[in-house]
Amino acid sequence: MSPIVNALPHGFCRDCLTVQGRDGPRCAECGSPRLARHEELADLAIAHIDCDAFYAAVEKRDRPELRDKPVIIGGGKRGVVSTACYVARIHGVKSAMPMFKALKLCPEAVVVKPDMAKYSRVGREVREAMLRLTPLVEPLSIDEAFLDLSGTERVHHAPPALVLARFARDVERDIGITVSVGLSYCKFLAKIASDMRKPRGFAVIGRAEAKTFLAAQPVGLIWGVGKAFAETLARDGVRSIGQLQTMERDDLLRRYGVMGARLFHLARGEDERRVDPRGDAKSVSAETTFDSDISAHDALAPILRALAEKVSRRLKGAGIAGRVVTLKLKTADFKSRTRARTLADPTRLADRIHAAAIDLLAKETDGTPFRLIGVGVSELVDGEDADPPDLVDEQAARRAVAEAAMDKVRAKFGNRAVETGITFGHGRAAPPPTGKPVHERVAASVP
Repeated sequence: MSPIVNALPHGFCRDCLTVQGRDGPRCAECGSPRLARHEELADLAIAHIDCDAFYAAVEKRDRPELRDKPVIIGGGKRGVVSTACYVARIHGVKSAMPMFKALKLCPEAVVVKPDMAKYSRVGREVREAMLRLTPLVEPLSIDEAFLDLSGTERVHHAPPALVLARFARDVERDIGITVSVGLSYCKFLAKIASDMRKPRGFAVIGRAEAKTFLAAQPVGLIWGVGKAFAETLARDGVRSIGQLQTMERDDLLRRYGVMGARLFHLARGEDERRVDPRGDAKSVSAETTFDSDISAHDALAPILRALAEKVSRRLKGAGIAGRVVTLKLKTADFKSRTRARTLADPTRLADRIHAAAIDLLAKETDGTPFRLIGVGVSELVDGEDADPPDLVDEQAARRAVAEAAMDKVRAKFGNRAVETGITFGHGRAAPPPTGKPVHERVAASVP
């Protein structure tokens, strides 16, 4: 073991990377208070890296006049917040919050329309920097990933903790944004750690403290426990992870099925999941928010078709397909509806995605005004397994051939070069009388 590894239990400076002695609140070399100290610092190798307020950080980097101002990335007054910088968050602004509510909380905020192409470019820069540390990088989204640095000490001549601190410093210097790092022995705790000291955070959760640390946390901190399930647990008298630690595995299984086993193990800091460098996508989706509420099926149908084509392009581009089509609607009073259909075979065709979604939509268009519509595809598989010949629908093969021909034209001349009759005119300067889309979002965990 190298001398630097032996010295790490005493900590190091996150700014100048100098190894520290046992005492002192500041770096003995540069005077920085940003010291990393932990008894297991030299022994941990699973990390979660998360860019801080990513979209807003990129905009502040490119527009220095925004540096000290509250910035919200999102659509118009009818849209939602994609990201808020930390100055805006002090006022209570959060991601996915309706824009009108965000501006009421922080009226002085500067609202910037999302530039996904730019964010993707910066995200790729960060991803490439991660891959220079280890090939075991599992992307979770455009701005976060798990890393496994086990066995990389000989390559970097330093333990993972020091390598990660150097990475964070270099990203801030070279790319112009900041990241937060969580370091632990498993993915579950690494992700929790990365959120503990944002922004520019570096937090460690070791094996010795894991169970005690978790005992004091609410059950909602456990991966997979959403608001609804947390309420179910609360009705059963379980509000803290510490309470889960006292329960038997069989009891949890009996009460909550497969989720009970997850509760049992994660409550004790047991997570055997490996960092998967394939970074498989879980879903691909697109949605749009309207300037005015829309209730008519005939007005929603062409918008849904356009969204299905967006999703189809992403699936085809990534070489994947999906078996489950999900329709998402949000009513004028911000209540969400999701409806799903499982297909007989996985698809990546806009025609099949739209056909499933339009059937689901027909059951929901009962006069209710909607402010948002979206469509997504999940249960993803390799694209080679998609869309076998349909022996029942004889026209399906002809529509698939036509769609492939349109894809070729669009690839050469742009997405507006050819349109189906149902989408013709959608999103152009002259809006339909019922309103026009003013905020669109395409989401996918495709690397």
